[in-house]
Amino acid sequence: MQLSRLDNTGEYLIAPDPEAVRLTRAVIGTDHTGAEVETRVVEERPLTIFLNAQEVVTAMTIGDYPDYLALGFLRNQSMLSAEDEITGVDYDEELETVIVRTARKTDYEEKMRKKTRTSGCAVGTVFGDMMEGLQHVKLPQTEVRTSWLYALSSKINRTPSLYLEAGAIHGTVLCQQDRPLVYMEDVGRHNAVDKIAGWMLSERVPADDKMLYTTGRLTSEMVIKTAMMGIPVLASRSGFTAWGIEIAREVGLTLIGRMKGQRFICLSGEDRLVRDADPKSVPDEPRRAGRKGAA
Repeated sequence: MQLSRLDNTGEYLIAPDPEAVRLTRAVIGTDHTGAEVETRVVEERPLTIFLNAQEVVTAMTIGDYPDYLALGFLRNQSMLSAEDEITGVDYDEELETVIVRTARKTDYEEKMRKKTRTSGCAVGTVFGDMMEGLQHVKLPQTEVRTSWLYALSSKINRTPSLYLEAGAIHGTVLCQQDRPLVYMEDVGRHNAVDKIAGWMLSERVPADDKMLYTTGRLTSEMVIKTAMMGIPVLASRSGFTAWGIEIAREVGLTLIGRMKGQRFICLSGEDRLVRDADPKSVPDEPRRAGRKGAA
């Protein structure tokens, strides 16, 4: 699929499906008054990922797009490269397993022994040094227009989603200028990013003119994954970690957080911001009491 063929539709290429039967279930409980209520909750399922004959990881996921999740996870762990020939991606729903097969022989037993658990939700696992693979990353110095940020925030926050349906989930959106393209959700924000990485790898979509929008925190691993994908801009409604900011500045990633209403903070790549929209023309959201300097 060529992205350029779909660019003029103005619609998501992939969007959340809050009505999907397998992703949520109805449960009965009681509310604060003691009345019986029915509410929908997000499902969690294990998904074991293999690379050829090597079992790599078991992730807890909502279960949609297992092929993209597997491809993206392996790509973001540097276990697959953009040049790898993928000979097959086989998903067994009954065994809850995905096997990614490559023409190149792979052997990651040593790397598996060095795996480290990080602070992320669900699959927050990296192998060896977290900075591995970033030494040669050179991100394009792409401009970011504030009009794009405001348009994206408005559309994404109003898109029907599992978050609005059931909560307890993270979303990540691949964007191009002021248009959201692919919107993935999962119980772990890293899973949602990996699904996008897998889709981009599968469809051979270029990264140099794209932006990632996430509902989650801008942590070191989120910054690393975005940079490893070659995407030059990462934005979020949420806040930052200090190490995430340091890495973003080191690799030249534009990092924008606390995007709410007319407000945001840019802590890396400020020189690439083009302020072409009047913040006063954008509806604002109330500030939370007690947070000094929040935007």
